[in-house]
Amino acid sequence: MSTPSESSAILPRLRLETRPFHDAVEQNPFNLALTAGTVTAADTTQFLAKMYGFLEPYEAELHAHAATFGPAWQLDQRYRAPLILQDLARLGHDAAPPLYPELPPLTSRAQLLGAMYVLEGSTLGGQVIARQLDKAGIATHAFFTGRAERTGQLWKAFCEQLTEAAATGEDDPEAIVASAVHTFQALATWLNQR
Repeated sequence: MSTPSESSAILPRLRLETRPFHDAVEQNPFNLALTAGTVTAADTTQFLAKMYGFLEPYEAELHAHAATFGPAWQLDQRYRAPLILQDLARLGHDAAPPLYPELPPLTSRAQLLGAMYVLEGSTLGGQVIARQLDKAGIATHAFFTGRAERTGQLWKAFCEQLTEAAATGEDDPEAIVASAVHTFQALATWLNQR
């Protein structure tokens, strides 16, 4: 296990060690169409279905391990898979999206924290994406705007709690970083499959 001085740098370490895998996630077909200004409702539907397929099993694991988190983690405000189902229904997609078949291990709180770093971080770009979808005439985006003005506040609270958990040795920084890397890798693979 890392010493407190090593583990207190968990956020810069996560940013550095996950950067190539974060970049790979950004190369998914939806983001590329969004960047090119060619995004369609079909692109959006496919992306949302893929995100649901990944988020639903992750959130089920998070819910199953909720007792290892305290109320300060605000888990009840962090579940977003139901928002995707709302968007999909508005886009005319009523079939249950396929679920990601094999998430990286999420059996410890440290592993869940690594995955949370990835999936909580994904909320930050939602406001920008929602505006781009509006410009494209695709006005359905509960998933992207789900936390609205509370997005930054919830992210900051998560980062503070993550830093404290790693710095005190409550959760193993090595396991947190490894889980974040595995989560980014799995998500990139899933989103880039057609």
